[in-house]
Amino acid sequence: MKKKIIYTLGTSTRSLREFFLLLRFYQISQVVDVRRFPQSKNFPHFNKKNLEKFFKKKKIKYFHLEKLGGYQKGGYLAYTKTREFKKALLYLIDLAKNKRTALFCAERFPWRCHRRFIAQALKKKSFKVLHILEKGKVWTN
Repeated sequence: MKKKIIYTLGTSTRSLREFFLLLRFYQISQVVDVRRFPQSKNFPHFNKKNLEKFFKKKKIKYFHLEKLGGYQKGGYLAYTKTREFKKALLYLIDLAKNKRTALFCAERFPWRCHRRFIAQALKKKSFKVLHILEKGKVWTN
């Protein structure tokens, strides 16, 4: 059976245009925001309300899954063992079944953030996870 692919991406200091061009390059039609707090004081174009409007115009589906967000009490690794995390992960998997999906947070490098733990959980569910670093450059762990 062929593994389903899911992408991850960090907003970091990117412009909205740069972020969108990466999504387009990888033919992403759906994004899942896995920030616990979907806002940015320094980069307001990545605030949830702004993204919802932007993605609607670009015909990219936008979802915010706060339950997969970072900054969990007791640490994220411990959180991955909770019922709440597992339920949110199944919802993400359901979303990603039929559309090319990228989950994203603010951290540019996946090895420095909670996306690596989500990726590990997805791999156990037979997903191949590709972390987008730049155009034409992905990292797998």
